[in-house]
Amino acid sequence: MNSGGARAVAAGGSPDAPSAGTPGGAERARKARRYARLRPGDRVAVVAPSGPAEPSRLEAGCAVLRDLGLDVVVGKHALDRVNLGPAGPVRGDWHRLAGTDADRAADLQAAWCDPRVRAVVCARGGYGATRVLDHLDWDALRAATEASLASGGGPKILHGSSDITALHGAFGTRLRITTSFGPMPAGVVADLDPAAPDASLDALRAALLGGPAVAPAVLPGTRTLRPGRAEGPLTGGTLSLLTAVLGTPYAPPPAAGRIVFLEDVTEAPYRIDRMLVQLLQAGWFDGAAGFALGSWKDCGDPAELDAVFAARLGPLGVPVLAGLPAGHGPRQHTLELGAPAALHAPAPPGHDPAHPHPAVPDTGALTLEAPPGGAR
Repeated sequence: MNSGGARAVAAGGSPDAPSAGTPGGAERARKARRYARLRPGDRVAVVAPSGPAEPSRLEAGCAVLRDLGLDVVVGKHALDRVNLGPAGPVRGDWHRLAGTDADRAADLQAAWCDPRVRAVVCARGGYGATRVLDHLDWDALRAATEASLASGGGPKILHGSSDITALHGAFGTRLRITTSFGPMPAGVVADLDPAAPDASLDALRAALLGGPAVAPAVLPGTRTLRPGRAEGPLTGGTLSLLTAVLGTPYAPPPAAGRIVFLEDVTEAPYRIDRMLVQLLQAGWFDGAAGFALGSWKDCGDPAELDAVFAARLGPLGVPVLAGLPAGHGPRQHTLELGAPAALHAPAPPGHDPAHPHPAVPDTGALTLEAPPGGAR
């Protein structure tokens, strides 16, 4: 196993080179094109590739997006409900999806291929995104992406989090674009008041719309599990989804030379440990430049989690910063997956020879490079 390091390079390859035998190897090795920020009046399509949205929450979240100045349309099947098995009467006490796999994929593809749409925003997570991947026409999605680039508008935005991690990996790899990991309309966004100050809303606005002079996005951590500095493209997402797509044609490329963002919800520490071991044994973490850990809502004793992360990730010899305000917690900042990033995980006070007694403890941060040229 490669121990990694800042700007880590997997043995015998470049930081962006995939593991041998990885599907789509040549395509994965190319640099991601950064998505174009939105302008007021741009059309945004809200679709539901996973679970069904509650109508009132979806409308509340769409109203927030409209208050940002966006023209919001909702996918045809966003409020549909089907159970996991064959077609039949819907049982409310069984798990439900927002329509059949084919219908959810059709909404997503129609939105991405519509030249009037500048961003595709996922209504909520839950479960079901992995099931739509085989139903998408990737040639059509790729053609729509290239047409968007040719028009001078830059790549469209795919936005969502949690279960949408499966789509982030596939879109980022197959379309060579950056994607947006953050709060969704039928989730946290539905509870936001555009007239009230809110860090999550400010971060979402900055990530999607930017401005004439977009500043780097800085997410402060709360504690260092292993000190150091690293640079590299940002990868990762929700841990359980990263393990779910591992070994499939839709998995993101291995993390060599990249900063890995991880978060999850309602997973016991032993399950998190098991998923980390799986990714380690698969070699997906080999050569990673560093780790940025977000929220772990309802995931057990935080001290036990820190011990798990220190034991599994610490031996890789790269910086590990915990406590970033991103994921399923109350503070959900937005991250541009695939964008250049820098990670600073400071040594605890008294252990840094250069700053043994800082006046204000340095909690470290994950910094995402501002998009070139500002907003579109």
